[in-house]
Order: sequence, then structure tokens, then C-alpha cells
Amino acid sequence: MKTPEILAPAGGFDSVKAAVRCSADAVYFGGKSFNARRNAANFDGGELKEAIDYCRERGVKVYITLNTLVKDREFEALCGEIKEVCRLGADAFIIQDPGVASAVREICPDIRLHASTQMTVNTPSGMNLLRNLGFSRTVLPREFSREEIINAAANTDIELEAFVHGALCMCLSGQCLMSSVIGGRSGNRGLCAQPCRLPFGINRQGGCNLSLKDLSLTDKIGELAEAGVCSLKIEGRMKRPEYVAAAVTACKNSRDGIYDDSVNSALGSVFSRSGFTSGYYDGKIGRDMFGVRTKDDVVSASKVLGELSHLYENERPLLPVDMKFTLKSGVPASLEAKCGKFTVSVSSDAAPAAAVNREADEEDISSRLSKCGGTQYYARKIGCVIEPGLYISASEINSLRRRALEALNEKIKNEVKYTVNDIKITVKPHIASDKKQLHLRFSDHKTIPAGIYADRIIIPLDTPDEAVRSLIGRFPQTAVEIPVCVFSNEEKFLKRLLELKNLGVSLVSAGNLDGVALAQKAGMRFASGFGMNLFNTRAVEEIEKLGAADCLASAELLADEISRLGGGLPRGVLIYGRLPLMVTRNCPVKNELSCEKCGRQSELVDRTGARFPVRCKYGFSFIYNSVPVCMTDRLADIKNTDFDLLYFTVENSEEIKKIIDGYHSGSVPDYGFTRGLYYRNVL
Repeated sequence: MKTPEILAPAGGFDSVKAAVRCSADAVYFGGKSFNARRNAANFDGGELKEAIDYCRERGVKVYITLNTLVKDREFEALCGEIKEVCRLGADAFIIQDPGVASAVREICPDIRLHASTQMTVNTPSGMNLLRNLGFSRTVLPREFSREEIINAAANTDIELEAFVHGALCMCLSGQCLMSSVIGGRSGNRGLCAQPCRLPFGINRQGGCNLSLKDLSLTDKIGELAEAGVCSLKIEGRMKRPEYVAAAVTACKNSRDGIYDDSVNSALGSVFSRSGFTSGYYDGKIGRDMFGVRTKDDVVSASKVLGELSHLYENERPLLPVDMKFTLKSGVPASLEAKCGKFTVSVSSDAAPAAAVNREADEEDISSRLSKCGGTQYYARKIGCVIEPGLYISASEINSLRRRALEALNEKIKNEVKYTVNDIKITVKPHIASDKKQLHLRFSDHKTIPAGIYADRIIIPLDTPDEAVRSLIGRFPQTAVEIPVCVFSNEEKFLKRLLELKNLGVSLVSAGNLDGVALAQKAGMRFASGFGMNLFNTRAVEEIEKLGAADCLASAELLADEISRLGGGLPRGVLIYGRLPLMVTRNCPVKNELSCEKCGRQSELVDRTGARFPVRCKYGFSFIYNSVPVCMTDRLADIKNTDFDLLYFTVENSEEIKKIIDGYHSGSVPDYGFTRGLYYRNVL
């Protein structure tokens, strides 16, 4: 069993020092623009070099976060940042956007790619597909149970990174649109406003039913190591360095079999939301997982900050150095120092003098060379070759040691690790087909009205066989939708796909790479559907390489940005539908109502009185926007697309028929609606 690394967050340089000095094995942080915590201090060009150099000099790995969705117009700046990071010698990029992954592979083929949890990959098949795409590691969903982690490790050969401490999002990572829709700040773009921490009631105002406690698995690190996790990830780039110090220390103690009640208590005090939870990991999902940040939590934190700062106030000896000292007549004294694969040599300015009162002594010289205090080094082996009758001063010995360690620093941080290539950023305009198609997505086959036409309908995976047969004969194309929340249903879903294939279904609407992998296993074609978050031309091209029949553009893009997406793959746009703001494994309605009392018809109500439908399926809850997006009267505003998608969720067949008629007539809707994000320029 390999000892897993401790991976610490850093939103600023003080947090980098706190993590490294408390013995983190790796640190992750981002630049100013392309990372999922853009409100953290982060690092500009000079600061980025300082932080990466600091870690490299101390043998600590650096993972750079490029874990946001990137627009076409941002790719030139993105590629500049990629080149800079590669030249500085970071160890890996953490990536959400397949277009960004494509750019990194082209610029620097040798740097490692880690798939962000924002990619929403939650099955072994999806993880193996990531491996085939060049990723060496995937960050597991926070919602995984212990059994699911074990299953992933047993059925994949990609490295697994798991969150062990820090904030829990209510929604599956990469699938939350709530901050975008409500506040115009995208979680997929690194500016989540955390609306889930605000009051949301069940069928009424009042309550905090989307706010989870923070995760803590620091007492389960041994189990995670046995399960096959290679990296223990701490969340918290927005938090103080004292928090980082406490979390790293608690994880290290647990990994080393040490229990320190003072550190564990301080970790609970420095930041929590009415305590911690391990509910997902333990398979105990429910009301006990919810919590909010209280006044008592804030007061508790202020009491421990001072004592926690002592954890990282001094440099720690992290790296072993082997030294060889040589003192011979007629030549300057020399010191060779070796740390890992790096070796340096320094010499005195002049040859040693003859001893008068006291000649050079091996024990004394070894003692002075071993005093590496104030640096990240410690002396492991010291060898001396000393001719008798010679003298060297203490100050010269100290100078040799100091210069040797400084030379090691320079050699380590200036090592050229990668070849960095220039790339051309080009967007070949898309030429749309002459006849635009209409695609209709239904949450229930029973709501499909009679007498309608569509080029494609998309139906649930659990649609009865008899209904599937009738729909195949009625519409030119019938696709089945695989949700983004496959998790432990992989084998069940694959079996159902094979049954549907035998019925004549040949197309799968996939919302993430799990769906793509399942479609490929079943020998079926796939279309890139809602949840894939295709945000730029390179992302479209990457999904085309996987064999997509067509794709849906991200609903977070402006209408004009969708119109300008390049590439040859046919693409479509959401014209009508309630946006799924969240997909959550912990049903918020169960905080107050049983499934029987809910009847699958409940709503969340925010502080303004807006009502958000909640529907459950496949063991997950889908929270939809309070009003639908509607562009049926503004079709001309989104150009160069090949199909329009009407996405039906909570509507009945009569309402659906009216909406389809409105689409064909181009009339202004006479019901409550929103234009979504097509004109809002989400940050």
C-alpha cells in the first residue's frame, strides 16, 4: 500500500508557506484568471514564480488549477499562462474544460493532467476514458461512499484523488448553474456566489435546506489509503493560512498514526458550519449533513488563530542532503552537496593554510556542516577527506555549507523540466446545415403530446419497452438520456442500454464522459447533451474526436458566443426549458418531508418567494429554475446552429403542446419566463 500524498490548498503565498512548513506533499493554487477560486488572492506572474520556486526548492509538488470553462476569446491569454507555468516547472494542471486539456497537451505534452471534480466523472468507465484522453489522475466526487471509492480503485488504473476536508457543495461539481442564473456569477467560471448558503424552505419560505456542513475524513485516512486513494485533498483556497496549517497537520498526524486532540480541536474551531460531516463517505445521507456558519463558529475561530500560526512560523528541515568535504594542500577546500538527483560543488577562494595551533578536525567540520538550521535541508551523510597539518576557519566552513545549499536551491528551481511549444489559436467558422432540426427532450414519455413532429426526441432511460417501440416508429430519431449522476448504477444503466439497442434505439444523449463511455460500451452512437458544458471551439472539436453525432452548446454562453463557435460538428442550443440548477445526492426535501408525503411534487422557496421545482430520479434530486428559459420568439438571435432543443421537465402534455406551437409560430410567450444567460455576460 502506497502512502498517499497530502495535497493542500493555497489562495496566497502565506498559505503556500503554511502548507509546506506543515509537511504537505503537494500544493494546488491558481493564477489570477483561469481557476475555480477567482476570488482568492491567487498569483500573478511574479508571485506565481515565487510560489512555484518555493515549493520546488523544498521538494513539494505544485498542481496549477485551470479548472474553469474558457471562452474562445480567452484562449490566447490562457495559452500564455500555460506556457509560463510549464516553463516554471509545475508538476500538473487540474482541468475541467476538454478544450483547455487539448491546449495543454499541444503546448506541453509531458506535463501531467489531473481531471477536476468539475468534470463530473463518477464511474470507472468514465475514469478509464479520461485515462485514454491523457489524464493521469481524476479527482473523485465528494459524494462518493467508501464502497464507491473501493470500486473505482479496483476497476481503473488512473490515480484517484479524494477530498478529505473542507466545504461540501450541495450540487454535483460541474453541474451547478444556480449562482449563474440567480446572481450572474458562474461557479463553472470560478466566481460562485454561494447562493446555496442562503435560506431555502421546503414548499414555503424559511430554512437553509441547501447548506451542507463541511466534510472531514481526517480520521479515515488509513481507510482511504487502503481503498487505493493516492492523494488526500484539502479544500480551502479561500480560507486563511491558519486553516491550511491545521488541516495539513491533522491529515499528517492521522496518516502517521498520531492523535493530537489539540490540533483536531483547533481544526474544528478554525472553520466549520456547526461541526463536520462524513455522511457521503459513510453512506449516511440525511438531515444531519446540513449546517450553517453561526456566530459561535466565528467566535470559536478567533480564539485559535494565534496558536495555529505557530505551526508554520519556522522553516522545517524537509530535504536530506549528503555532503562530501575535501581539504588538501595546494588546492582550495571544496564541498560537494547532493540532494536527490541534484549535485553541486563549491570551493574556497584560496588554498588552505598550514595549521599553527590547531589542525582541521573531521568531527568539528562534520558538526559545522550539519548545522542547516533556517533552511529546508538537513544533513544526512557527511564524508570528509582531510590531509593532516592543514587549517580552515569555522567561518569558511559555514560559508561553504551556505553557498552549497544556495547552489542547490538554484539548480533545483532552474531545472528545465519540459519542452514548451507555441500553438496557433484559430477558429474555423461553423457552417450550419440548411434545414434546422427540432429536438424535444421529455422527462416522462407520458407527457409527449399527440400530433407533434420533431427530428429527434430524447426520452428517459427507464421508458417502458412498449412506449419505446411506439416512439421509434413515430419519430425519425429516438435517443435515450443518460443522466450525469450514474454513480453506482453503471452496470444497471449498461444493461438497460443493451436492451434499448435491441429495441432499435441507436443514439444516447450523454451529459458527461460517463454517458459517453457507457454508449461506447453498448456499441451505440452518442450526442453530447446537457451537462457536458461545451464552452469553446476546442471543446467541441474534442467531443467530435470521441465520435459525437452532435453537441449542445453551454447554456452559460452568450447568444453571440454560441453563434461564433467554430468547428464542423453539428451543434444546437437550448431554446426552451427550465434549467437544472442543481443535481444533488442529498435530497433537500427529505429534511422536512418523506418521499411519500412529497409525492415528487415539492418545491424550494427562496427568500424572495421564488419557487424552484424539485424532482427525484435515479437516487438523485434535480432542482429546476423557478421559470423556464424561452427564446422561441428570438430564434434569429442565435445563429449558425443546426438544431433547437426544447427541454421539458415539469410541464404536462397540454403545456408542452402549447410551447411547441409557440415555437413554430414565433409568438411572444404569455407565461413567466427568462431569457436565461444569453444576453447577461455571466462573469
